[in-house]
Amino acid sequence: MKKLVDMTSARVWQKLQELAKSPYDLTAPGALEAGDRLENYKSRSQLLKLFFATERVDNEVLLSLQALADELLLVEQFREMRRGKISNRIEGFESEDRQVLHTACRDLFSSSPVEPAATGQARRELDKLRDFLGELDDGQLLNSYGKPFDTMIHIGIGGSDLGPRSIYEALKSYGISGRKVFFISNVDPDDAARVLAEVNLETCLVNIVSKSGTTLETLTNERLVRSLMTERGLDPAKQCITVTGEKSPMDNPEEYLRSFYMFDYIGGRYSSTSMVGLVMLGFYMGFDRVMEFLEGAATVDYEAEESDIFKNIPLMLALLGVWNHNLLNSSSLAVLPYSQALHRFPAHLQQCDMESNGKSINRRGERVVFKTGPVIWGEPGTNGQHAFYQLLHQGTEVVPAEFIGFLYSQSGRDKNVKGSTSQEKLLSNLFAQVVALATGQDSSNPNRRFEGNRPSSLLFADRLTPKVMGSILAVYEAKIIFQGFIWNINSFDQEGVQLGKVLAKQFLTAMTSSSDEGDSFEKRFLQNLFGPEQ
Repeated sequence: MKKLVDMTSARVWQKLQELAKSPYDLTAPGALEAGDRLENYKSRSQLLKLFFATERVDNEVLLSLQALADELLLVEQFREMRRGKISNRIEGFESEDRQVLHTACRDLFSSSPVEPAATGQARRELDKLRDFLGELDDGQLLNSYGKPFDTMIHIGIGGSDLGPRSIYEALKSYGISGRKVFFISNVDPDDAARVLAEVNLETCLVNIVSKSGTTLETLTNERLVRSLMTERGLDPAKQCITVTGEKSPMDNPEEYLRSFYMFDYIGGRYSSTSMVGLVMLGFYMGFDRVMEFLEGAATVDYEAEESDIFKNIPLMLALLGVWNHNLLNSSSLAVLPYSQALHRFPAHLQQCDMESNGKSINRRGERVVFKTGPVIWGEPGTNGQHAFYQLLHQGTEVVPAEFIGFLYSQSGRDKNVKGSTSQEKLLSNLFAQVVALATGQDSSNPNRRFEGNRPSSLLFADRLTPKVMGSILAVYEAKIIFQGFIWNINSFDQEGVQLGKVLAKQFLTAMTSSSDEGDSFEKRFLQNLFGPEQ
């Protein structure tokens, strides 16, 4: 592969800059119907459709974006990543220097996985999980009093919480009857207290997730739960399981009922299809549903190797995002699922995208000269319409939107009220928002004038099933990675998280130390907050 460059070094970049000076006018009469635009401006995958006629692009822009993808070898870089090339690195500087192989966790449906060693490890962990779930279902694993487990408490933070929690919420409709999952992530003691007040610890499996086995917030919450178990005469070793690195301090059969492994080549925010998410999902909805979820993700991984952007949804999303962010100068992106089940999915994408692409140096350690990752935010519709859509329609900041919708509800339980069902009302609101943002509204009353030309896309599927959820997750993971390649940044480390951790330890030492040695800055800071007695 030729030496990697970023988008500004591409031959087509200057042309894209010229095209961005007069982007497609969505408010022009007949703009959305012109030249079969609605029919032609879409990408398809096995389970999903992406509609982007309401983006400010035309054929010339799309051809140029395709040329950008080709010149930067985006698909080739993705293929190499999937096949084990060390992609988590900064050239010439100390870095994590690791492979990026979260896709290997779901490359289980081909006789020839592209990275067989990592996929083999994933298969072994899945076999352990299937056996463990079988023991639970057969009544071989019981609590300290011989009772079956009906609840799981999932303890983790960051990628060990946000992804699994969002997927659990998305797939609540598919749970095994009588089973529940609760999450503890925040080191705020009120988070744990709230959960522990709602559960019967006797029938809880406690799943502690930490790759290193030393994550301070996770360890603190684990000890809190363990101490309460002990107070109530329960044996934590019979009720606590771990997802951790092999041979970490948590890989200890004397203290934990079972350990499942996570590997260095899977970053936390990309770990939901590893044991980080699958142990919890397997407990809640069973092994067969887990495999459906993984199969949905696997279909997108293969489709992401398609060079034609009209056949590659994550690549198209990535390129449209760069068009809006870098060429039309939008600083944030709203992800707006019209499905209450996805109410925590934007929060997961905040971490996955902003921790991945919130970088200011490239893969050679040089300062970038353009904007990298946007601010990601969002809430489900139609709630958001009554909250922040005012700004989307008439604010001074143009915020591109990525809508997510489904033809049918998960439950199928609906009622016809005044000639339409709730799902029909939900979809009518979704479609109306897409069109209203694009076309706007003219009025002699300036307060009722909508400028329009607010770009959006719509990711659409029949129903939110485990397989479809896997596909949606993989689409956004691949989109984020493609954008990192476009900006030539390392989307797989997170050094920006570390400084705060280091300083927090120094403050903690100052708060708990009784030493009379010279006052540190932290000590003086605390004294100003709480007085000298602190």
